[in-house]
Amino acid sequence: MSGIPVKQSLARRIWLQRYLMILTLPAVLWMIVFHYIPMYGIIIAFQEYTPYQGFLHSPWIGLANFNELFADPTFRESVFNTFKISLAKLIFGFPAPLLLALLLNELVFKRFKRVVQSLTYLPYFVSWVLVVGFMYTLLDPDTGAVAKLLVKTGLIGDEVMLMGSAHSFLTLVVVTEIWKNVGWNSIIYLAAIAGIDPQMYEAAVMDGASRFRRVWHITLPAIKPTVLILLILSIGGLVNSNFDQMYLMQNSMTQDAANVLSVYSYKMGLVSGRFSYGTAIGLFQSLVAFLLMYLANYSSRKLTQESLF
Repeated sequence: MSGIPVKQSLARRIWLQRYLMILTLPAVLWMIVFHYIPMYGIIIAFQEYTPYQGFLHSPWIGLANFNELFADPTFRESVFNTFKISLAKLIFGFPAPLLLALLLNELVFKRFKRVVQSLTYLPYFVSWVLVVGFMYTLLDPDTGAVAKLLVKTGLIGDEVMLMGSAHSFLTLVVVTEIWKNVGWNSIIYLAAIAGIDPQMYEAAVMDGASRFRRVWHITLPAIKPTVLILLILSIGGLVNSNFDQMYLMQNSMTQDAANVLSVYSYKMGLVSGRFSYGTAIGLFQSLVAFLLMYLANYSSRKLTQESLF
């Protein structure tokens, strides 16, 4: 008898929120169709899969793909490149939108603030195809405006081709990643800052606190939960490099530096037709990403009492 009121209460809540549930139904169906049903394809990582035989009739080979994977020196190189590039992006790219949001929040001239926001948002909507095309044009050693400026200032030599140098590849990857995403990523921080009670700033001004003191003692503590959640998600994404950026920026001279897990999975799975091997690489990425995010979330919960779950 005690379970009947619960069922009635649940049914009543569903009925009262029926219109909201109808609105969310397309998103739920989209998630199921394109994210959950395709997870069935994970099984081909344990098969010698061929499209002709399909999922049901391809022979099972157990962990053979993973044994080959961990013995593959190219795979180990791709793991090293992935973490090297992702850590550089995390160290330099993660604080950038936070710093931009803090600076924009301190601007007094609202019109100038809107102009800066618009200019920093726009690169996010430019495809990586165009961005890399611009890079090749601007960094061309013969006709590139940026390359000539760097030569004039003595930062590079006359014959240095930045887009064809493995030494400058990491720097270009991090700089373009920040340039393209810093404005868009700052939106979350700006929204969190907008939720801070203005009376706290007014009280700090009355007490004689400087701008830096107000940022340090009011703004940053107030948005700490947002910063930690985004940091946890960023740590979980360390093994998921930007495929579009890496694939487009690679060439014959930088392909070793650009060989990250996502690019290696694409080359082995689709280009070479080794679907099972490519799926094994993707499954490895997913498992490592889950472990990293879980460890980051656990550490955050223990140290700061803030966590994602």
